[in-house]
Amino acid sequence: MDRGYNNSYEYYMSIALGLAKKGEGAVNPNPLVGAVVVKNGEIVGKGYHKFYGGPHAEVYALGEAAEKASGADIYVSLEPCSHYGKTPPCVEAIIKAGIKRVIISMEDPNPLVAGRGINFLREKGVEVITGVLENEAKKLNEIFIKYITKKIPFVILKTAMTIDGKISTYTGESKWISGEESREYVHKIRNKVMGIMVGIGTVIADDPLLTTRLKEGSGKSPKAIIVDSKLRIPMESKILETLNEREVIIACTEGSDNEKKDILEEKGVKVIITPKDKNNKVDLSHLINELGKLGIDSILLEGGAELNFAAVSCGIVDKIMCFIAPKIVGGKSSKTPIEGQGIEKMNEAIKVKDITYRVFGSDLLLQGYLYS
Repeated sequence: MDRGYNNSYEYYMSIALGLAKKGEGAVNPNPLVGAVVVKNGEIVGKGYHKFYGGPHAEVYALGEAAEKASGADIYVSLEPCSHYGKTPPCVEAIIKAGIKRVIISMEDPNPLVAGRGINFLREKGVEVITGVLENEAKKLNEIFIKYITKKIPFVILKTAMTIDGKISTYTGESKWISGEESREYVHKIRNKVMGIMVGIGTVIADDPLLTTRLKEGSGKSPKAIIVDSKLRIPMESKILETLNEREVIIACTEGSDNEKKDILEEKGVKVIITPKDKNNKVDLSHLINELGKLGIDSILLEGGAELNFAAVSCGIVDKIMCFIAPKIVGGKSSKTPIEGQGIEKMNEAIKVKDITYRVFGSDLLLQGYLYS
């Protein structure tokens, strides 16, 4: 057993969590789940939820274990389901296989099903142990937990800045602040989420594709979400050329150009009309609820600075990812990651908690969470 774990339960659950992570980007809006069947100290079956609508982790693990599953333990990173959805209940498969003990990392956060799988197993005489590496499991499934309980997307605000807090030079040049390793990681995050959001200013200034480009050549591009209050998007924008590979959503306000709206919709763009906020711009709280109704469980917010402030100040951002590059550009007119009106008093500043950091090449990534 690895010295990093206190007992065999944690060791085998760590393997299940590692398997679960393999489903990133393929199972949304379902949770990431991994399962390991262990008998007499030997792993006899492994599995994970590979794609949305496909078999659950337990089915793969029990299938690999075959007759060895009888009398064995199964480690599952999320409470096994007890209801019929796109697949049959996993608790029935566990009972049928003859599993004697089920070790679960976290209870299913879905309020409609939470605890039912555990209760079903116990009623059938199966020993159930819960809470093994629970914090790690919750962190892995932070997107699912937010979406299934609140019905709105988990929003990650990502930015890259110089060590003196700039996202561009005073001339507006911004490529590239962060290094190649940081940019590769961002594409992995893009592959993990269902939507990527930017403001119209970013589209006009940079004409981005907002697609996923992984070195290994696989992955999917998230739905592109453009916050464009007055429908100013140029019809020749590169992002509109990606409609054949993913959905493009544009959010505008009431009273926008109806003729242009019709043209965009004829091209295949989904246009969402929101009320105006206090600044006569897209009401982001309304928008986030509409995106949740569309089944979008997660969004990577990539700016610009005005949109970033609006998103943080109205409370739709859950997580901050800030890449800091060891560069200095200076300039009082050089843009910063979050602008807008700003906060009046320091004691009213929006606090970021649970800070962690990672290093990518020469860049430092700070991550943290916002709490209301």
